[in-house]
Amino acid sequence: MIIDGPTVVFIFMSLLKCGAVVGVMLGLVAYSVVAERRYSAWFQDRIGPNRVGLPLGGMTIGGFRVPLLRLFGLFQPVADGLKFLLKEEITPGHVTKPYFYMAPVLAMVPALLTAAVVPFGSVINLEPIARWVSNAFSLSLDAATLAAFNSPAVIADLNIGVLFVFAIVSISVYGIVIAGWSSNSKYPFLGSIRSSAQMISYEIAMGLSVVPVFLVIGNLNLQEIIAYQSQHGWLALAFIAQPSNWTLESFMLWPFLALSFVIFLVAAFAETNRLPFDLPECETELIGGYHTEYGAFKFALFFLGEYAAMLVTSCIMVTLFFGGWALPLPWFNGLAIPADWHFLGGLAGQAAPTWFWLVHIGVFLSKMAFFIFFFIWVRWTFPRFRYDQLMDLGWKFFIPVALANVVIVAFIVAYFQLNKA
Repeated sequence: MIIDGPTVVFIFMSLLKCGAVVGVMLGLVAYSVVAERRYSAWFQDRIGPNRVGLPLGGMTIGGFRVPLLRLFGLFQPVADGLKFLLKEEITPGHVTKPYFYMAPVLAMVPALLTAAVVPFGSVINLEPIARWVSNAFSLSLDAATLAAFNSPAVIADLNIGVLFVFAIVSISVYGIVIAGWSSNSKYPFLGSIRSSAQMISYEIAMGLSVVPVFLVIGNLNLQEIIAYQSQHGWLALAFIAQPSNWTLESFMLWPFLALSFVIFLVAAFAETNRLPFDLPECETELIGGYHTEYGAFKFALFFLGEYAAMLVTSCIMVTLFFGGWALPLPWFNGLAIPADWHFLGGLAGQAAPTWFWLVHIGVFLSKMAFFIFFFIWVRWTFPRFRYDQLMDLGWKFFIPVALANVVIVAFIVAYFQLNKA
């Protein structure tokens, strides 16, 4: 195998994207915890964590007394992380130790693996930076090597991206089941049994809810799903598409695609064990559920895994139903500024600047942040279901409705395809 310039750049860009995605994911997980604590305090008319800041209080620098920089408690994740790392690791004597240690890892890793196929932007264009470095250090990089610095904003651009997502998401239940079984305690075991039944039940509805998306778009690649929505409007909100793209087919399909989104959204709460579907943890009945016997860093992995799953689920919803990084603006998605936008000065009528891909990433993160807030809002607004209500809702309502939705969308798509033929 010959290692040429483009291959080296490809490896470099892949490692860079892996590091960026994992770093951003862990950062967002940490600050999602802070956001949840602040929003819950807001909903309950409390203050919430706002004291942890830079440790400069009481210091005197150059004769001036430096106050404590609290910064709205934004350093709370640092304090929480240090607490988990420094707490004593206590492993109960009655647990099955190999599986007891394995379970927290299985709860955290699937969420990070799922993020590998999510397109968080259009492209990553580092070619201008590569050219500058090449000129500054007198490096001779050919055109192919420089072009390799222009890479898709996704770690693994799989043609079966959605199937990969569902395959990896289904693994996360093993971490919960193994945690409950290996704890050799009744409350964790009951929590793990509840979780396995709940996740299996709602995973069926979630899988059926995305079938209409495949029927309409005809592709399992997440990049292609975003590209379709950039031209025809977001699937969950098709009415914001350009009027020129409105057709009788899109008008008839929109209510059923919106229903697919609602089913996916409700199933996402059940899959991530968030209120009102947090029966596996249910403090009032099971103390802490499957992680009752865990503490210190092992408990932190379960804690982070729950929030990481919430983040990834939000990313999938944004990608499948809300256009990913795209907006219902042709110039935005095509990286071309309209000629009549004179307020942009010299940019009007030209291609967008090379850094504009950062705006696409910002749009994607903004949409994801909205769903994170929605998850938090629902948790602190609605009460917990009884377990029989949860199972009845899944098996007697959502699964039949999702099946009927698939059949109706299939008939509509087939009807219009036959008319076109």
